[in-house]
Amino acid sequence: RPAQAVCVPAIHLHMTAATMQVSQKDFQKAQEQLKLLKKDPGNEIKLKLYALFKQATEGPCNAPKPGMLDFVKKAKWDAWNSLGNLSQDDARQKYAELVSSLVSAESTRQKKEASPEEGRHDGYETLIVTTKNNITKIMFNRPDRKNAINHQMYREIIKALEEAGKNDSTIAVITGNGDYYSSGNDLNNFANVQPGEMEKMAKDGAVLLKDFVGHFIDFPKPLIAVVNGPAIGICVTVLGLCDLVYASDRATFHSPFSQLGQSPEGCSSYLFPKIMGVAKASEMLLFNKKLTAAEACAQGLVTEVFPDSSFQKEVWARLEAYASLPKNSLAVSKQLLRSMEKEKLHAVNSRECEVLTERWLSDECINAIVSFFQKKSKL
Repeated sequence: RPAQAVCVPAIHLHMTAATMQVSQKDFQKAQEQLKLLKKDPGNEIKLKLYALFKQATEGPCNAPKPGMLDFVKKAKWDAWNSLGNLSQDDARQKYAELVSSLVSAESTRQKKEASPEEGRHDGYETLIVTTKNNITKIMFNRPDRKNAINHQMYREIIKALEEAGKNDSTIAVITGNGDYYSSGNDLNNFANVQPGEMEKMAKDGAVLLKDFVGHFIDFPKPLIAVVNGPAIGICVTVLGLCDLVYASDRATFHSPFSQLGQSPEGCSSYLFPKIMGVAKASEMLLFNKKLTAAEACAQGLVTEVFPDSSFQKEVWARLEAYASLPKNSLAVSKQLLRSMEKEKLHAVNSRECEVLTERWLSDECINAIVSFFQKKSKL
């Protein structure tokens, strides 16, 4: 019987070649896209990618099995070997699909991070203020300036505390965006002040500072500081007015007042000796001692220290648990704890601001700030 010719339509051959071409093209594109990923996909995914790449370029596993103690090579060999006889075309396809899913997931995450946060409050330029899960979060948001507090930021923090005190949240949390919690008073507040304006600047600054600290003293709900990095100056001193202070182990606490010809504020001249004892408070407030997070915790300024790697996860899980407690009970209890001291704290705040006004107008302070800017300009 004569053999019959097998008729394969030309269009089918054309499509098969095109499919293989697209598959190879996608495979090469996926390799380029993988290099652009910003987030590490994790060891499990990296092993899958390695195995699929080897299968796509070399075929089924042909390497000798590594020794049991060569953990990295053995993990790679196992991942490649597990693909069995998967064809190179299929391996290329699966590799491209996996990379595509990683790129898509990262893009979605970046869009989510770029979009306004849920419960975000409008009207702030130097802060990000959100209310979610019964927590109002006030985040310092000048990361390019190490969250230094300028006049606008002082006013916005006052506004945020007022809003948080009146809204339906159970607790309020203060933290920083970026590597720093806050580098304290932005010394540019003192820059470009003409000699004839110095007295007005000092008086206006003292009024603003007194109002700022007063809002911490009077805040009606539990107020918690989440210190994510170095803290300097005013943002250290008002920690004594917070109800809890949680710190990353990379945080430091520094109040270099005498170095800048100034004097303590934030009620620290009264609260720090009560919290840590006169000798330790003097070392910090008079002689510019910088504390590590562990030292600040041992001296009572910080409630608890967490490893930086798990800091956010552990702290926010705890805060969400606190925020589920009865709101009015927490507020009443907080006010009881503060009521005996409130009058005293306001008196201390007033006196500290009076002394600071004198300091800001002194030659000693002016020379110290000028020296600071001269050193900064040489860096």
